[in-house]
Amino acid sequence: MDFEVIFIAGPQGSGKGTQGKKLADKLGFLFWGMGGTLRAISQEGTPLAEKIAVMEDGTLISDDVIIEVLRERLPYVPREMGIVFDGVPRTAAQAGFLIPFLRGEGRRKMATVFLDLPRGESVKRLLLRARKEARADDTPEGIEKRFRYYDEMMAPTIAYLKKETTFLDIDGRPSVEEIAGNINTALGV
Repeated sequence: MDFEVIFIAGPQGSGKGTQGKKLADKLGFLFWGMGGTLRAISQEGTPLAEKIAVMEDGTLISDDVIIEVLRERLPYVPREMGIVFDGVPRTAAQAGFLIPFLRGEGRRKMATVFLDLPRGESVKRLLLRARKEARADDTPEGIEKRFRYYDEMMAPTIAYLKKETTFLDIDGRPSVEEIAGNINTALGV
């Protein structure tokens, strides 16, 4: 496997964070979870932190702020370190910034792992996660809001990723371990 950047994509509840972390650990890559990055920055008391709206009601951050975060923070990742991204790009505008930016840093070999999961299974998993983790954004209203956004914004983003990266469609329904194995096989690791 010679990929330098791997994007984990898929609907809510498909296991992007879990699979992204497992993959980053296996490969020795940095795991860039956009949600965690935003939550950490929001605690810093900086001008950028002030721009990050409270995400607890399922509201998503604007493209401009996401791009500012990426532009500011990505140069600190050592060039020789691979990156697994979870939660970005979520829009065509984010993809249109991020992929050329990474290429400009010399990171040219990119893959997208798309975790495909039916909507009913996504909702079931999110409601279970809400009970287990008490995540404030996993309310029925927050979930519905995120699905509306996903339906509107991800189709053009996925089309862009299919065009610009090696695109791997992975069934998101099996067990965590089986999915991880399928990802590893698809990536050749």
